[in-house]
Amino acid sequence: MEPRRIVLAVVLMAAVLILNSILFPAPKVAPVNPAIATDSLRRADSATVASSNPVVADGARAAQPSMGAVPAGDSAALSAPSLALPIDTAVVTTAPAVFRTTNRGASLIGAEMQQYLALSNKGRTRGGPVELTKPGDRLLSFRLVTPGDTVALNTQTFTTTRTEDNGRAVVRYDATVGARAITIAYSFLPDSYRVNVSATVEGAPENSFLLIDMPPGFRSSEADTTEDQSHLAYAFKPDQQNADGVTFGSLDPGERQIEAGPINWAVAKNKYFLLGVLAPAGEAGFTEINFTGGERVAKAATRGQATIVASLKSGTVAFEVYAGPQEFKRLVAMGRAFETSNPYGGWLQGIVQPFATLVIRALLWMKVTLGLSYGWILVLFGVAVRIILWPLNQKAMRSSMQMQRIQPYLQEIQTKYKGDPTKLQSEMMRVYKEHGMSPFSSLSGCLPMLIPLPVFFALFFVFQNTIEFRGVSFLWFPDISLKDPFYVIPILVAITAMGLSYIGMRGMKANEQQKMMMYLMPAMMMVIFFNMASGLNLYYFVQNLASLPQQWLISQERTKVQPPVVRG
Repeated sequence: MEPRRIVLAVVLMAAVLILNSILFPAPKVAPVNPAIATDSLRRADSATVASSNPVVADGARAAQPSMGAVPAGDSAALSAPSLALPIDTAVVTTAPAVFRTTNRGASLIGAEMQQYLALSNKGRTRGGPVELTKPGDRLLSFRLVTPGDTVALNTQTFTTTRTEDNGRAVVRYDATVGARAITIAYSFLPDSYRVNVSATVEGAPENSFLLIDMPPGFRSSEADTTEDQSHLAYAFKPDQQNADGVTFGSLDPGERQIEAGPINWAVAKNKYFLLGVLAPAGEAGFTEINFTGGERVAKAATRGQATIVASLKSGTVAFEVYAGPQEFKRLVAMGRAFETSNPYGGWLQGIVQPFATLVIRALLWMKVTLGLSYGWILVLFGVAVRIILWPLNQKAMRSSMQMQRIQPYLQEIQTKYKGDPTKLQSEMMRVYKEHGMSPFSSLSGCLPMLIPLPVFFALFFVFQNTIEFRGVSFLWFPDISLKDPFYVIPILVAITAMGLSYIGMRGMKANEQQKMMMYLMPAMMMVIFFNMASGLNLYYFVQNLASLPQQWLISQERTKVQPPVVRG
């Protein structure tokens, strides 16, 4: 193995370790969009505290709103009949979820995932269904911005009306704010995590907006709470552009980032679940979305703030809400490229995202077709990738072997003509031609290392958010989406990597540097893979095992070929 290939291998392995920081640079803070009236936004910001106040289930507490949280210009809008209404919570159960809304602000305050259970730190279930909302938080709350005035609607108590429409449960909230009647209606699809939402403001003047406040965080229901919180982020998709993400940790407390519209959709998410707000398909997107860094009580950022600015056209606005798991098929079914709500790859998204999508489609197809657990699917997938790439890999490895054969000739020429660059170049070209090779043949020798990397990188991203792997046990792994608790599989990866290196050097005269790298690289791989998902480790281990026969056959060919005798 040539030294430059050894160096390249080291660089490639190190790239895996630092991949996240390279592909996910901190987003730049955009300038404030002048399309929104400055005075209205200032008033909207002052109402933020009110919009994020805890939801009060107790009627006595809820009857005493925090007047100090409402801008001075809004105090007149608090009508006495509105405050006198009792607080109630509407619970709507669909096949996959249980949703809760409150007449205090017409807010969506809870979503319980019926088909997913909370996990313990050992990967086992530890309680009831997954609940998205943290105690005291809201999934959605609203503020109304009109020229010169802002009203935080969670200071208003609405009347509640429950009906049905074509088999859909409908919860409608009505209130009179000042002189304007406001209606917010939720229509729950019976077999879906989707909810259609509409808002109507009677007599709303031009340049009026509904501000949709997204959740400031999520309750963690995962075995590894810290790792789950590290995935807390917002994402959005501008029209005609790729989706983009804003992690909670990328913004300092109070730091603001504003993105101009039209925005097709925006999501708040943790590792496996999300709350998405989508503009209707085929219609103009949201006017704007802005993000603000949340307060931090620890090193990790677990709070954030995101607000969607939706224009009220003729006093109305409609949108869709998805509150549920990041199931690939469900996200695809939503349309509008909603499956890219995990924008993989940063500035390489145009390359990484399609490849990751291809990999997850292949794994899901194998699951449906074969009916095996995802552990065995990963084993078969690793073997299948090696079989598919066998011809190309074989050609590249033989090319590398040919380069090793002509190295003595090239070294002789380099010594003989080192003072004559023109003659040196022509003689080297002659040697390449006599052996049916080109100067670029040396690059093909790196392909055995490079060929599996795109699939590995795709799986690296897929394992971060693919809920289909959540809680799946295999062999001694309690959860293939988490690291091996006994660190057995990273050690096996290192052992098989060392075996590949040892076999790969058979028939070669290895120097001390190459012998050292035979031990150093597997050790580096073990460190890199220690905290990676056990399923990802399993795939790479199978890749190494499946590579051994091919590496052995090539080494046999190498040992049968006598090295050329170069005249002194």
